[in-house]
Amino acid sequence: MAIKSFQGSRRQQQKVTEQSPFRVCDYMTRDLITFRTDQKIFEVVEILIKHKISGGPVVNDNNELVGIISEGDCLKQISDNRYYNMPVEKDTVGERMMTNVDTLDGNMNVFDAASIFLESKHRRFPILENGKLVGQISQKDILKAALEMKGENWNSTIK
Repeated sequence: MAIKSFQGSRRQQQKVTEQSPFRVCDYMTRDLITFRTDQKIFEVVEILIKHKISGGPVVNDNNELVGIISEGDCLKQISDNRYYNMPVEKDTVGERMMTNVDTLDGNMNVFDAASIFLESKHRRFPILENGKLVGQISQKDILKAALEMKGENWNSTIK
């Protein structure tokens, strides 16, 4: 007896073009809280708590991305210092930030970006233009885009 599949053939997804109506740059946050490598960890912790954010990009004087600092990075620093009985006041962002930072293209379709979020387990991706930080897209930004599309066919967003 032959087994029949009731699943239709799947179309090959087309590459996203710059004219995609739901681009990352349309939903990313442009007004960012950024950090510097010489900032103290406790100053970063205060900023994260005050602004209810979980991390942010670290930039140099030319607004070039040099790393990312997160709650987890700060927590690890505080925990390590307590374990080794060392003062925390001198610790800086530059000593704890992640320097190998993944970025996304601002012209990418937000739903392709959602797939990358799921694969990477990142909470945010910086967006660069000409080597300069211009924004950041978060998982929450992708969810906002999905709400705007409520009721539309997802495939209609791919050009």
